[in-house]
Amino acid sequence: MKEFVVRVLVEPKPELLDPQGQAVERALKELGLTTVSQTRVGKLIKFKLKAVSAQHARERVTEIAQKFLANPVIERYSVELEEL
Repeated sequence: MKEFVVRVLVEPKPELLDPQGQAVERALKELGLTTVSQTRVGKLIKFKLKAVSAQHARERVTEIAQKFLANPVIERYSVELEEL
């Protein structure tokens, strides 16, 4: 068995409004960072996973993300694997 560090980035779909992102962007601009734009707020989920291969690990993580970590109606996700 191999061990992997998994990072799943979940963020709002681009076509949807992101009130948190808008609030962060307004605050940054109030602090003088006027060149900031298109701010989005998401979440990063990081964990370790044991699997026989990177492909198997990616398949398991995809299943986990689709069923538990992300709401496919309003969010998208990306997966990053790092073998230990």
